[in-house]
Amino acid sequence: MAVCSASIAGGFELFIIPEGLLSGGLSGVSILIGYVTGWNIGWLYLILNIPVLAWGMFVLGRRFVLYSLACVVFTSAFMQWIPANRLTDEPLLSSVFGGVLVGAGTAVALRYGGSSGGFDVVASIISRYRDLPVGVLIFILNAVVLIALFFYNRNWDTALYSMLSIFVTGRVIDAVHTPHRKVTAFIVTNRTDELAARLLTIPRGVTILKTRGAFTREERDMLMTVTTRYELAELRKLVRGLDPKAFVNIVQTVDVIGLFRGRRSS
Repeated sequence: MAVCSASIAGGFELFIIPEGLLSGGLSGVSILIGYVTGWNIGWLYLILNIPVLAWGMFVLGRRFVLYSLACVVFTSAFMQWIPANRLTDEPLLSSVFGGVLVGAGTAVALRYGGSSGGFDVVASIISRYRDLPVGVLIFILNAVVLIALFFYNRNWDTALYSMLSIFVTGRVIDAVHTPHRKVTAFIVTNRTDELAARLLTIPRGVTILKTRGAFTREERDMLMTVTTRYELAELRKLVRGLDPKAFVNIVQTVDVIGLFRGRRSS
């Protein structure tokens, strides 16, 4: 998490903040408040994430939230150590490379079971309860922050460069983490009942298929489940813990027709 946080903090301090740009999510809110008030942006980033992470503790589980909290704390600390120093006078380069660093750090954090806090946690919570277009919701929230930036400095160039940086961040996350919000996992295992029972607690539906190896002619079960990219790290950990010899194939899912819910309502 320290490496992820250093990448995110470097993107903020070396490219985005010196150019007067914004990032996406709560980091963008923190940066905007810092511009207006002169308060320390790193500590604002930590303070604003605390209630969101506390909310996530009740929904996403302790492990995800603790990893996310570690990322947020390290990012805030690195922002104190890395001086806000402009590396280039070209705002286009600042927006692109700032977005790349922030996106790379966030993607690796997501891949290993955490997040950079903020709207990532909100997206994870929403994906557990409703099959909603989380990306659209995040875009709308980011747009509100960008409009606020425009009203603060009356400069469309800054707002548009910030939008470019947010777009680059999203593309890097998708490239490093997984390109689609939903994925389908095919798991060939000898521990069908145990693994199926644990998968149902994520909770996701599971289909059991009978398979036979072409070479060994051995019959085995294959579990098929559709999940979200935010739950991939939890799925990997679960499978490795129960059956280290399981064969897992994860494929992109374009769409799901039918009921797809993270939790059943009571």
